[in-house]
Formats: sequence, C-alpha cells, structure tokens
Amino acid sequence: MKRLQPDRTVISVFILLVVLLLLLPIIPSLAQARRITGKVVTGTQAEPLQGVNVLIKGNSRKGAITNNLGEFSLEASPTDVLIVSFIGFKSKEVPVGSSTTLSVSLDDEVSLFNELVVTGTRNVGRTTLETPVPVDVISIKDIMGNLPQIDLAQMLAYVAPSFNAVRSQGGDLDSHVDPVQLRNMAPNQILVLINGKRRHTSALLITGTAVGSPSTSVDLMTIPAAAIDRVEILRDGAAAQYGSDAVAGVVNIILKKGTNKLTANLTGGGYQNSGGSAGDLTKAGKPDGFNYQFDANYGFKIGDRGFFNVSGQVTQRRPTLRPFVNDWEIYDKTYLSNLRTDKSGKPVITNPELINAQAAGNAPLTAALQTEDGLLTARGLSRSDFAVYAGMPGITMGSTFYNAGYEINPTTTIYSFGGASYKYLRGYSCYYRRPSQTDRFNFLLYPNGFRPQMTSNTSDISNTIGIRSRVGEFSVDFSNTYGSNSMRLGMVNTMNASYGSNSPVNMYLGTHEFTQNSTNLDFSRYFKDIMSGLNIAFGAEMRVENYKIMRGQDESYTYGDAGTLTVAQSGLLVGPDGKPLQDASSQPIVDAKGNPVQVTAGQQVVVKSLSSNCQCFAGFGPKNERNEYRTTMAAYLDAELELTRKFLVAGAVRFENYSDFGGVSIGKLAARYLLTKTLTIRGSIATGFRAPSLQELNYTHTATAFVPDANGIPQPLDVTTYPTNSTAARVLGIRGLQQENSRTYGLGLTYQPLPGFEVTLDAYQIDVDNRIFRTSYFNASEVGNNYNEVIGGGEAQFFVNGANVRSRGLEAVGNYTHNMGRNRSLTFSLATIFSKNTILTRKTLNLNVANLTPDQVVEKYLSRDVIGQFETGTPRTKLIGSVMYHVNKFDLMLRGTYFGSVTERSISTDDKGNYYDQSFAPQTVFDLSVGYALSNSLKLSIGGSNILDQYPEMLRSENRGFYLYSNNQQGSNGAYYYGRLTLNL
Repeated sequence: MKRLQPDRTVISVFILLVVLLLLLPIIPSLAQARRITGKVVTGTQAEPLQGVNVLIKGNSRKGAITNNLGEFSLEASPTDVLIVSFIGFKSKEVPVGSSTTLSVSLDDEVSLFNELVVTGTRNVGRTTLETPVPVDVISIKDIMGNLPQIDLAQMLAYVAPSFNAVRSQGGDLDSHVDPVQLRNMAPNQILVLINGKRRHTSALLITGTAVGSPSTSVDLMTIPAAAIDRVEILRDGAAAQYGSDAVAGVVNIILKKGTNKLTANLTGGGYQNSGGSAGDLTKAGKPDGFNYQFDANYGFKIGDRGFFNVSGQVTQRRPTLRPFVNDWEIYDKTYLSNLRTDKSGKPVITNPELINAQAAGNAPLTAALQTEDGLLTARGLSRSDFAVYAGMPGITMGSTFYNAGYEINPTTTIYSFGGASYKYLRGYSCYYRRPSQTDRFNFLLYPNGFRPQMTSNTSDISNTIGIRSRVGEFSVDFSNTYGSNSMRLGMVNTMNASYGSNSPVNMYLGTHEFTQNSTNLDFSRYFKDIMSGLNIAFGAEMRVENYKIMRGQDESYTYGDAGTLTVAQSGLLVGPDGKPLQDASSQPIVDAKGNPVQVTAGQQVVVKSLSSNCQCFAGFGPKNERNEYRTTMAAYLDAELELTRKFLVAGAVRFENYSDFGGVSIGKLAARYLLTKTLTIRGSIATGFRAPSLQELNYTHTATAFVPDANGIPQPLDVTTYPTNSTAARVLGIRGLQQENSRTYGLGLTYQPLPGFEVTLDAYQIDVDNRIFRTSYFNASEVGNNYNEVIGGGEAQFFVNGANVRSRGLEAVGNYTHNMGRNRSLTFSLATIFSKNTILTRKTLNLNVANLTPDQVVEKYLSRDVIGQFETGTPRTKLIGSVMYHVNKFDLMLRGTYFGSVTERSISTDDKGNYYDQSFAPQTVFDLSVGYALSNSLKLSIGGSNILDQYPEMLRSENRGFYLYSNNQQGSNGAYYYGRLTLNL
C-alpha cells in the first residue's frame, strides 16, 4: 500500500516543540530558611489536584502552583493565611500557624458542563471554560438517578447534543450493538477511552449505520453506568494526541474512586405500545419492552494508601414489537390448491382443510378454503400473525467493573481497572418467511411459514494495569491495557430449505472475536516558571490487534440435497404420474420444445432450487474464516504554553506506523485567549487519520437482502460482501482500502457573565478524504466477463474508499444555576448542534464491467441512497433543553429534545422516473422525572421518556419494507415510563 509522507506543517510544529523543550531553563532553587509544604486534594474522592493556585493573602506575588501529585511548597510565616483556589472548586483560606506541612481539601462547585478536564490536555488543571478546544464534562454519578435512560450511550445521547447512539430496530446484526457517534460522523471516527486508556471496539462490523457507512463501535452497554464518575467528551479532532479513530473527537470515561459508600439503583419500566397512528397497518398492543435493572457501587480502602472500587449491574430487557401488517401474498395458488410436489413428483398436501371439505361435499367451505382469507380464518390466523416485526431486541446482561490504586510512596502509585460482561441478545431483525416463498419453505417444519430470529452471546473483558511515578522532575506513567470482545452468533426459528425437513431449526452461525493489547509509556512535566507555565508531555505506544471469524455449523452455510434428484435409470425426467417434474415454483421442467427432459442414470438434477444456508442470515463457513493481526507503533510530543495568564497555545505531533499501512505523521495546533475575565476565544487546526479496521479489511459474509419487485413487495436476494483482497474484488477492479485522512478546523468562545452561568459556542469543519462506504450490488450478468465463475448466482458488494466528505457544524451549550436559598435551586440547560454533511467528491474507479454504462457504474459504486443517508439521513439540528428544580426532599427534571428534519433518498422510481424520496418533519419529545427522598439514604423517582408518546412519520408505501416508521429521529418505540429506587449508604 502507499506509504504516507510526513506533512510539512507537522514537521514545523514538531521542530518548534523540540526547540521549546531544549531551551527550558533550569528551575532555580527556591530553598529558603522557612518553608511550608502541603498537598491539595478533592473533597469528595481525595484525588490530587494539579495547577491549584496557593497564594499568601494580601501578597498576590508570593505563592505556588501544585504539581501533578497535588503538592506545593512556598515560603511563609506563622501569621500568614494561604488562599487556595481552583476553578470548579470552592476557594479556601488556610492559616499557616506553627505547621510546616499542610493538607488542604477543596469542595466541588459542580455544574453539568463545568468540571475539571483531563481529556484533550495533559495539564490536568483546566476546566471546560479554560480548554483551547470544546470539552463537555458530564457527571454521570450525579445525573443517572434523574434520567429515564439506564445505559450510558442513551444517557449521553439525551444530554450532549453532539453525541448520538442510534438504536437500530432491525437490520440483521445491526441491533446487537448501539453505535455511538459524535458530530454526525461515523462511529469509527470517535475514540473511546477509559481513565485515559484506549478502549477496544466490538468484534461486530455494523454494516448499516445512521450515516450510511460500515463501522465498528465500542459497545458502551458493556460498561455499567454505576461504575462511572463522569464522562468527558472532547469535540475536536485529536488523532495527534490519541491516535487513529479520534477524527471527530474523544469520549473519556472516568471511573469512580470513592470508598466507604454504597450506592445502588433498582429500576423498572416499560413502553406504552399505543401503535402510533398507522391504523390498520399496525395495532395497539399490550405494554411491552419491560426492563429491569439493578446496579450497585462500593469502594474499599486498602490501608491508608489505596482504594478498590467495584460496580456490578444486572439487566433484563424484554423486546418491543412494532409490527407492520402488510398485504403481501401469504398463500399462493399452488399452496391453496395442493398443487405442490416434492423432488420425486409426489404430491405435498399443504391444504388438508380443503381435502376434508371436498370429502364432506361442503361446497361453500371448499370455495372459501381456496382463498387466502378463508384459509386464515379456518386456521384461526390473521394477517397480523405474518407481519414484519421491527423493535428493540430482548437482552439479558450482567457486567462488573473495578477501579483500584495504591500509593507505594509519595511519588509512586500502582493502579488497575477493568471489567467483564456477558450479554445475550435475541432480536427481531428478519422478514417473515411466507408459504408463498416456495424456495425457502417446508410444510413439515413450518406449515404457515416462520419468523427467524437472530441471537448473539457476547463476552467482553478488559484490564489495565499501570504505575505512575517520577523520574527526576518528570512524571511517568507506564501501563498495559488488554481488551477482548467475542460474539457467538446464532439463529432460532429458522431452517436451511435445501436440507428439507431434516434441517435443524436452531443454528450456530459462527463467532467473531476482536482482541486489542496496548502498551503505553508517557512522560510529562510542568514548568511553572516558563512564562506563565509550560506543560510538556511525550510518550510512545505499541498496539497489537487481532480479528477472527470462526465458522458455524455445517447446515448454516452449506447446500443440502432436498431439492436434488439422483436419477435411478436413464429416461425422461418425469414423476409417478408420468408428467414432467416441477421446479420450486411448481412449473414443469421441460426442454425448449416443451417436452420432458432426457436424463441418464446416476445424473444429479436440481429439481427444486431451494435456498441454501440458514434463513435470514447465512452462517460463516470456511471461505469466511479469518485470523488477522496488526501491529502499531506510535510516538507523540505534546506541549501547552501559557504565554501569559490570558494567552495559551498548545501543539501536538504524532508519528505512527502500521504493519499493514506504513507510516503517518499528523499534528495539531490550538490556542485560547482571555479577552476579559468572563469572555474567552479559542481555536484549533489539526490533521488526522483513521486506518481501516481489521473488520473492514477482512469481513466477508453472505446475507439475504430484500429488494422490492414491480409490485413493491420485497423479494429475497442473496448478497455476498467480499473483502477488497478477494478474487471477486480484483477481477472487478476494486482496489484495496486506503486510510482516511482528515483535516479539522475549530473556532469558538466561552462566556461566564456571572457565577453559575456559562455559555460556550463552537464552530467546526471536518474534511475527510477516502471515506469508506459500501457499494451497491453487482451481479454476473451486469459485469459480464464470465463473472459468474467467480461469484456464482448471487450478488456481490464491497467496502471502498467511496468519497471525500465534509462535516460542518455549530455547537452551543449554556447552563445557569440559581440558588434560591432554603435548600432550593433551579438549573436551566440548553444545548444544540446545527450540522451539515456533504459529499465533496465521488471517487469512482474504472471497473471491468461489460454491461453497465459509466453512469450506472458510478451509481453502483456510491449509490444515491447511501449518499442521502450520509448527507440528510440524520437530523442536522438537535436541541436539548432541560429544567431541574430542587426543593427540600423533592426534585423535578423536565427535558425536551428536538430532532430536526430528515430526508431519505431512494434508488427506486415510478414509471415517470421520479424517485421515491421522502422528507420527515422535525420531532420533539419530552422526558420527565420526579424524585422524593424517602429518607437520608433512600430516594424514589418516577417518570418517563417521550411521555407524550410521539411516533415519527410513516414511510411512504413504496419504501415500506422492514419498517413502517422512519427510525432516524426518536425511533418508533413510543412512550416509556419507569420507577426507580436509589440507595445511598
């Protein structure tokens, strides 16, 4: 593959940072006759605070700043009073007295988006209003008791407007992991950290995302919210600081460290299931989607120097069913009239009720039973029994996480954190197989057809162990992080039609596994006497990744002989009645003249072209098996220099080498300037990259797609996704995947007109070259050139670097807290994003296609519906406004979420060439939570999400396949109501 060349701007930044490091003056000795030493920590969890101002009252020129261990040293007299202050904490006055060693604890002054930040800066003494790039700090421990949502991804989606976690209500495996997004970019363009260490992704490659491109994603459901102190969302390109994937930004999950405190939550809830306003196309059902979750957190002290904090969570979620009751054919004429035969020509009785009516001489009943409605009535069925089921899957999950640390001595701490989870998921993501679909039907197994369901058993484990210490004047952090995600895939209520009645009905499809091991060595040092402060950090990383696909059981991917006849003796291909044998469509098998076909003894003839593989989703076979590795080496240099107290500049460069993609160098520059004490401007420019994941490079599978026929009824079509290093790709002219290169520009301001009132406003532009998309389908007749010898009778599609794209947006966050006295407070929050995605350039190749025009090739390479999904398939505008009121034992939260309009583009047209495009009006949903403290340790909360039961607009009739409603705004689950008990001891 093409080796990347270093960017000149990056080299210039690197040289500048090296010069700064080499020119650092030697810090003069501050030894004085009388010295005071001390340590400053947080009041809640006793964490050391770096960058705290310690001044002598009445003499602002004499003071100190705490180091990374929270330590300070200065000259003072016994009569002096120290003023200890830090933004985000309440200032404290400490008399010196006769003490020479002081310990100071600062209490939080917390608001939702204004806390200490460790993401995006390696100087940990900054708040959200001081950072040169936008960072949202969300205190999960404080808000989770007041939110209807119970898992982390959905909590963040309804608090931070730039963050999305679109829940698929179908689409094969796409509902098995909620892909997380930032700034309407793809899920694999966001980097997730835990305590600053890279988190592994799920083994699953999500083929259908909200922005139209295949993607991997971290499965945030495997991390219990009870284990989390806060989440920091860096909304800026940060690949130069953290490596590949941090194109749109970074989500850093900070785990709890508290001890001697038990917190627990018991939550139960369910969906109203009103059915919306679709009339006869759906129906109001009983409340469904009931979920129950219990989580708990407790911390133990390890002597006087350490802690061990552990969390656990057990979740049970029932599925939600949102049926689409359609008018598609259920029983065809051959079924109703008993005209079907097996491969030997013997009759198959599919309508025994008709035989009985005929034998009884009941003419009216006989006539009725030869109609679809008549047979449904006789069997006690209705069309709703054959509906397509969309909805949320059923989930059973248990998870545990821990966070631990131990101070060996004042300068050295060992730490470790990690967790394990198990998740069983069973989803409705497959079309109902109707008896009229003769190539995937068996009367003995499923006389009225069947609805396959996909399952997954996911095991996820992770562990980090490290040590923080000092080498001379530098802080050192050495760590190793291991993570593994394994998904065992299955199908229930299914069959392989080509095996006939001998087919298993529950199948193991195969296992996907992704493993990642990262070793990091980081150095940092803060120079308080360089101008107004300089922080230097540098380090290295080695990362090893492994992706496996393991085969399933034979029947899940092979072709049986239920439709194949071995000729006993030479002659004509006829049945016992002397008539030609019938194919799967009950049509006689004849030659060009209409006569029975001549066959020879021992010849194998496919009489019934029965569908092979497991229905809905084929198993992974030997041709799909993979065991691929990648090694990555990286080094970075990061610096933040406060030229003055008002002016901060920051820069970073990173060199990274991939074993399969070669080397890359990227950089970042950022700055922040305080115009006044309350108004700050900030900006950044960065280059970035994202190497294709091992899943994107190696995923291969055959699935059943459904394409509408001339009557708008979806018909099954077997489609294989081939990797770009396959014969199918090379023959067609598809090239190997290249890395995505990005450029990010940001400009913003922060404003704090009065205490408790903060506003941030940030504009951004992200350009990504070589964005990976998936092509449309290519079949052998279109390609020509004997392509059928390569792919057989199915269709082929590929992952390609389909386009250069651009994302632009404007983000605003405002919070105001008003303390009304007498244990009353009122907090207002308003946050929004206005965004726009654009395809700048299609990157179509000259493919080896014989029977398609150049325009048709362009459309298949990057199709119109995929472009539409990226540009207009998600709301360009999302606004979240909330009010929280607290008085004595009561608290109330009311939140409104506005989803902007969405337009879905189609590739199908009417007879006049008009596309079946559809625009969906904006939607607003409201969440409500009311809490009451039953005692000092027990609280009851009740409320709901989408309490007004808003459903999105229905899809136009031509676009109704699996879904009846659009799923790109709030989804079609409707109103959800819950109750929760919270315990604090």
